[in-house]
Amino acid sequence: MSSLETSPVIAARDVTKRYGSTTALAGLTAEIGAGITGLLGSNGAGKTTFMSLVLGLRSRDGGELSVLGHDPATAGIEMRARIGFAPEHHDLPAELSASDFVRHLAEMHLLPRNAAVQRANEALWLVGLGEERFRPVATMSTGQRQRAKLAAAIAHDPELVLLDEPTDGLDPIQRTSMLDLIRRIGTEFGLHIVVSSHHLEEVERICDAVVIVEGGEVVRAGSLADVRRGPEGLVVEVDERADELARALAAAGFEATVDDGRVLVDPADGLHDAVRDAIADLGVGLRRLGPRGRTLEDVYLGAGS
Repeated sequence: MSSLETSPVIAARDVTKRYGSTTALAGLTAEIGAGITGLLGSNGAGKTTFMSLVLGLRSRDGGELSVLGHDPATAGIEMRARIGFAPEHHDLPAELSASDFVRHLAEMHLLPRNAAVQRANEALWLVGLGEERFRPVATMSTGQRQRAKLAAAIAHDPELVLLDEPTDGLDPIQRTSMLDLIRRIGTEFGLHIVVSSHHLEEVERICDAVVIVEGGEVVRAGSLADVRRGPEGLVVEVDERADELARALAAAGFEATVDDGRVLVDPADGLHDAVRDAIADLGVGLRRLGPRGRTLEDVYLGAGS
């Protein structure tokens, strides 16, 4: 575990993957470190293909890929046993109970039978399915199946967990509960988690870092704090008359623009005093005054343009 603190959990360089004439990954380059990372992109951006390469389920057509210090294309089952995975689809074996489903996958990840049974039960209790663990998967709701998949992904105590659209099919309350559960599991158990999603708010809610993928390429990556860092200066939100405030600041020699009702002011000496005086002169209420920054939506839309 300590070696991964100083080296990437996943390192990809110029990774390409084609399906016939279709290019799914076009020279993807990224490093994913410890903690919870959001793999963000629209449907068809290449997220699921990248996960399949990380898992060693498909071979790449070019580039270099390292997962937990090994090339997944050549690594054996011992390396794959260190990874947990919850797929996007909900087609689970209908005839199995949740307990048998999770236990079977734990055994496939090299746990002995007795240990697999114990870890399956523990994982199902952890995700909130303890009392439902003997129910056939076929009788479970979409939300319960998502939790069963999460239990199966963590039952064998992996170092890295890949979750492909873990909130797909969930209502807002279920989605919030699932995100809180993922965050808690990652934090309390020290797991490295990659969450594939096309929902900006999900990534922003639980992730430490983000990799934005479009057209099979990484268009932006880094910690959330880094990718959201905007230009220096101030953002000023007032109750009304934002345009007049911007003009007053411009007349005083400051670079000020209005964006979606907010006044954005470039850094300069005496800026705070000038903003205070201009607001007082206009007699408007101040809602917020703080350093400029960006939301993840700002970053995503900018990256895709």
